[in-house]
Amino acid sequence: GAMSQGYIGYQLSQAILNDVKSRGIPRSTACVVTQTVVDADDPAFQNPTKPVGAFMDEETARAKAEAMGITVKEDAGRGWRQVVASPIPRRIVEFDAVKDLVDGGYIVVSTGGGGVPVFETEGGYVGTPAVIDKDRSSALMASELGADMLVILTAVEKVCVNFNTPEQEQISEMTVSEAREYIGQGQFAPGSMLPKVEACIEYVEKFPEGKALITSLECAAAGLRGETGTVIVAD
Repeated sequence: GAMSQGYIGYQLSQAILNDVKSRGIPRSTACVVTQTVVDADDPAFQNPTKPVGAFMDEETARAKAEAMGITVKEDAGRGWRQVVASPIPRRIVEFDAVKDLVDGGYIVVSTGGGGVPVFETEGGYVGTPAVIDKDRSSALMASELGADMLVILTAVEKVCVNFNTPEQEQISEMTVSEAREYIGQGQFAPGSMLPKVEACIEYVEKFPEGKALITSLECAAAGLRGETGTVIVAD
């Protein structure tokens, strides 16, 4: 987690910095490697689901599981991999540093990959093998910062109901209650659109003045102008 935050954060921070400089905008960027506090008793630790690491054949995977005490599962017919928990993010350790940078006018890149998962103990913070949902961590950061908008980028221009059916319909705006109703109907796929919509709900419920936007990277600018995308708002 820390390695990927540093590597991807450096590239993204540099690209943003080069772009604002080319436009004559007097702004600077900062990349902050963040730790995310999770609960040791989160139910996700009893049912690891997130694949990590290299693919293995079944024999190798089971041998590693026994020798190292890890959990392994078959991954969509492509081989076996280690799986780790995906607990709910509770707090961003470096939040104050990020807020100070934002207040100082910096464009901040943080919470990459959901942050490095840690337990908070009497002796300090302790890392734990897990993968935190990046959308939920972003929602937590955005709500705590009081950001005007949470933007989640995905592969589609708008959220759809009845996806991949003749009755497919794009949603331009929905309230939290409407989003929950769609979730209850099973409209959003787990591991795909569902966690994105859930993250938007969490952000809007914690910061009702804000709006959440789900759209594609290609449509991000138009979405910020209110021309496309799906907006989730408080009731």
